Amino acid sequence: ATKLFNATKFALMNGASPAPLPDACELTDADRWILGRLEEVRAEADAALEAYEFSRACEALYHFAWDEFCDWYVELAKVQLSQGVMHTTAVLAAVLDALLKLLHPVMPFVTETLWTTLTGGESLGIADWPAPSGFALDSVAARRVADMQKLVTEVRRFRSDQGLADRQRVPARLSGLDVADVQSQLPAVTALAWLTEPADGFTASASVEVRLSEGTVVVELDTSGTVDV
Repeated sequence: ATKLFNATKFALMNGASPAPLPDACELTDADRWILGRLEEVRAEADAALEAYEFSRACEALYHFAWDEFCDWYVELAKVQLSQGVMHTTAVLAAVLDALLKLLHPVMPFVTETLWTTLTGGESLGIADWPAPSGFALDSVAARRVADMQKLVTEVRRFRSDQGLADRQRVPARLSGLDVADVQSQLPAVTALAWLTEPADGFTASASVEVRLSEGTVVVELDTSGTVDV
């Protein structure tokens, strides 16, 4: 419940409210990925509820809400907002609107408060159940986001192995992004893996190779200024 509260608070602080979404061609990879996953999870939850498989419906909603929306899309939304991608708030509102409705049967009090605050609606008890959105999962966007997630996760793990503190910014040089087809994800990788652009005279003291679906990315880091010898 805390993650859901924080995600809604973040959306509200950035002016999120229900609004028409732009055409798919105007959305980012992260937007197309989360909207496509939402539609898949909505269909899965509906099918499970119709079959009285309540635990399966809850599990699907739980993993989407916590592992995909809160852990990843909200963080990616912060990067997009810092870049001036203004439709990000509309995507946040759209996903939260549907997600809070889907979670309402099992989390009625939290979802009621968050939804009425977000939308200004009277009550979830009389709101329409989420209908099919028409957003099919974009396979290319999903692959790029999955590669970005793996790259960030592996760099974070490598940083931890090197004894670097969480969120401590480290100069880094990345190569192979074009080959791995994640060039568009560079701002997200830099922000979420706590890296900074290499300055003149950059000298790598450590490196890690990450094998992605389309190729290998090499991340070289200068950790010399981060260790108190």
